[in-house]
Amino acid sequence: MYEKLDNCPICNHTQFQNQIICDDHSVSGESFALVKCSNCSLVFTNPRPDEESLPKYYQSDAYISHTDRANSLINIIYKVVRKITLRKKVHLINKINTQSGQLLDYGCGTGDFIQTATENNWQAFGYEPDEKARVIAKSKNGTSVIEKLSEVNDQVDIITAWHVIEHVSDLKETIKSLKKKLKEGGHMILAVPNYQSFDAQHYQEFWAAYDVPRHLYHFDQVSMKALATQTKLKLVETIPMLFDSYYVSLLSEKYKPKGSLLNALRIGQLSNKKAAKTNQYSSLIYILRK
Repeated sequence: MYEKLDNCPICNHTQFQNQIICDDHSVSGESFALVKCSNCSLVFTNPRPDEESLPKYYQSDAYISHTDRANSLINIIYKVVRKITLRKKVHLINKINTQSGQLLDYGCGTGDFIQTATENNWQAFGYEPDEKARVIAKSKNGTSVIEKLSEVNDQVDIITAWHVIEHVSDLKETIKSLKKKLKEGGHMILAVPNYQSFDAQHYQEFWAAYDVPRHLYHFDQVSMKALATQTKLKLVETIPMLFDSYYVSLLSEKYKPKGSLLNALRIGQLSNKKAAKTNQYSSLIYILRK
């Protein structure tokens, strides 16, 4: 079943503009419309599958964050790059908190980040709703992986959500629930794709980071600032994810007719080069403080 939203999930505005129509290239082949809020600039999938229908759109071995399999060239590249990005993520949290503390990774997937954080002296917990991914994460991290947020009894120093909040059905309520688990002065780190990036503009309906209908929301820096304001969090820093332009371009070329590896590398590099002047990187990390 599908549901149609009459109000913007961030600002509650009722005026939208038709943005683009995209196909689900991973699972169903269905087409989905994206609309843009005239007030806060959030783009969101509308209509969208209801909460009960969404799980079937994740039933694919290609969804590596839930399976941990490297069964294609793109997934092999993903796993190699992930080792580098895991170190960068730990460096980031160590920079924010000079003394290791408690961390919650919301939507921890197969648990690699909490495993790496634990190895770097963090008391790390991971929340993962997908059962298959949770089983894999538990095999690496044991009881540190939880099924319900209520299992986190203490307030934590840092909450991370790496490419996760674009998937949640109730955006603002999710952020508010996470905020309650955060210490006063603690930080929330949100990583999401940026639809204003050059690679998004270039690939249009083939841009892999639209990933409909799994991605319910599509952010730019204006809409993320609006989300921070609505949830009473302070946006303190924005950081690029430099590898994402290449990975997303590889997937996008796969979806395009006559796509090529060389063109993906060219677009990925060009996107980062242009973003060095505009800050419109393919994906951005937003650091928010309570």
